[in-house]
Amino acid sequence: MSPSGVAMLAGMAAGYGFFAYVAGRFLYPSGKSNRAWMFVTAAAEFAEGRSMVFRTPAGAIVNITRRASTGQAEDFIALSAVCPHLGCRVHWEGQNNRYYCPCHDGIFDPSGKATGGPPGQAGQSLSSYPLEIRSGMLFIEVEAGRVAAASGIIEESAGPEGPGHDPCLQPAVYRNPGRNRVC
Repeated sequence: MSPSGVAMLAGMAAGYGFFAYVAGRFLYPSGKSNRAWMFVTAAAEFAEGRSMVFRTPAGAIVNITRRASTGQAEDFIALSAVCPHLGCRVHWEGQNNRYYCPCHDGIFDPSGKATGGPPGQAGQSLSSYPLEIRSGMLFIEVEAGRVAAASGIIEESAGPEGPGHDPCLQPAVYRNPGRNRVC
C-alpha cells in the first residue's frame, strides 16, 4: 500500500473514531445527576381538587394537582405544564377533571395521558415528576439547575401559596403569614 493510502486510512480511522467518541458521550453522558428534592408546600394546606403551577430551578414549569386526601404522596400528581404538541401552556380544569391546552384543544386526563386534540392523535402525554411527603410536607424531585431564586410557586389555581422553597429558610418578605405555619 502506498504512503498516501496509509495516510488516508489513518485519517479516516481518526475521524470515525472521534465521531464514535462524541456520539458515545452524547448517548451515554457521564457524571452525577443534578437532581434534588424541593419543598413545595405543607400537604394539609393543599386542598383536594386544587392545582398550582411550580417553576423548578432549571426553569421547567410543572402543574401539581391534589387528587385525593388519604395523606399519601399518591394523592398528588406533578405533570409538565408544557404541551408536547407545540410547547403551549397546559393548565388544570377542575370542573372538567382534565388538563387542557388552549392552543389546539389538547386534552389530557388526570394522569396526564392525552385523550384529545393533536396530542391525543399523536399519542403524546405529559411527563411526570416524582413526589414525596415527609413530615406532612410535599416535596418534588427536579433537575436542580443553577438559578434557585427563580424557583417556586408561580401561580395557583385556587391552591396553597408559598415561595416553593422551605418556608423556614425564606426571608420574611417571601413568607405568607397564616398559610405556612410549619416554622
